[in-house]
Amino acid sequence: MDHGVITPSAPGAPSQAQTLALLGPSLDRLPLAMILSGPDGRIALANDKACVMFGWPSGSLVGEPLDSLIPERFRLAHPGYRAGFFAEPRARMMGAGRDLFARRRDGTEFPVEIGLNPVPVEGGLMVLSAIVDITERKEREAAVQRSLEEKELLLAEIHHRVKNNLQVIHSLLDLQAMRSTDPGVRGILLDSQNRVRSMSLIHQTLYQSKDFARVDFDYFLHALAPGLSDSLSGGHPRVAIDIVPSGIALPIAIAIPCGLIVNELVSNAFKHGYPDGRSGRIVVGLRREGSASAVLEVANDGAPIDAGVALESGQSLGMTLVSLLAQQVHATLHVRRADPVRFEIRIPLEAP
Repeated sequence: MDHGVITPSAPGAPSQAQTLALLGPSLDRLPLAMILSGPDGRIALANDKACVMFGWPSGSLVGEPLDSLIPERFRLAHPGYRAGFFAEPRARMMGAGRDLFARRRDGTEFPVEIGLNPVPVEGGLMVLSAIVDITERKEREAAVQRSLEEKELLLAEIHHRVKNNLQVIHSLLDLQAMRSTDPGVRGILLDSQNRVRSMSLIHQTLYQSKDFARVDFDYFLHALAPGLSDSLSGGHPRVAIDIVPSGIALPIAIAIPCGLIVNELVSNAFKHGYPDGRSGRIVVGLRREGSASAVLEVANDGAPIDAGVALESGQSLGMTLVSLLAQQVHATLHVRRADPVRFEIRIPLEAP
């Protein structure tokens, strides 16, 4: 039997018998299971709550080894923990950071939390353990965790299905474009295809990140740019799309409209900023502005926008969509028409 380390008590400490006589009636009035034991690992005092918790008749725990209340798989390590407490006696939680389990008389186990307090007695120390059965709490935590996992699986399935359905629509538009001989119709179908692809990529980003509330917008932009460039340049890229990293994650309700805005502005830049095979560079980025807003910027070094062009006149579907999407996220739109052409969308990140 390991007797641990006996630490000298404070001068004038009561004897063990006096301590038992003093604590006995007090412990029985407490709502917690309380056990007093010495460095020899035997129970000197246990209140009725402890006896009920561990399934022992009232008073019968006295004299029993503490190991009888510990599952067998933990007993080998317990003398070392006990010696450690007596070597450095102070009030603390037992096994901080570890899951603790206790054993009833019938052999069943249950999770517990145990608070340890040193009790000075003549010639040494004893330890008073306050024991709480946390079975109900663990069950509630497990139920909450199961519910969260089920909801995460459901959200993953929803986003996966949405992404797949959008990809089907993308493919159907592609088939329609291939069958059409009218360049105007093909252009309209191509624009619609790119819009669908942008929404699909948002859901793909969510699905891969496992965060179904916020979108890593940098990741989305890096996934969007190559496909958009290939689609708009016919497989012969002449306009580079550069992404300025931001490290910002957007709520999904903001990310989808912003993704579509980028799609429209980049498409417009390709169509109107670089005529006659001209090459150039489009820069897309999102930057934080203060703590409650961000600025989405799409700039290009292409042809300037003529001062006579009314961007919000409704003549351009792309710019009409940009204006409507900006309104949807309560954003303000600022346009610089030349040197370089720049669209800035200032987005509030908190609900107005």
